Amino acid sequence: MPYHVEQALGAAGLRERYDQRPWYQRNDYLGWIDRAQREDTKAKRLRQMLDELRAGDLYMKMPWRPKRKGPS
Repeated sequence: MPYHVEQALGAAGLRERYDQRPWYQRNDYLGWIDRAQREDTKAKRLRQMLDELRAGDLYMKMPWRPKRKGPS
């Protein structure tokens, strides 16, 4: 994970929510942010990721709900 993303997650108190997302979402977010060519675009994408983690029910501007775990 890029240092600036790790720092932003920690500063926002969202690292745990990030870690709870499925691996493909974490990977998509990091790749999407990294592929931006302009720094302002990277910052915008990082803010979107943080906002979506904070909301808890969005993924790439699409509705998302975590799967519930069945009884143990």
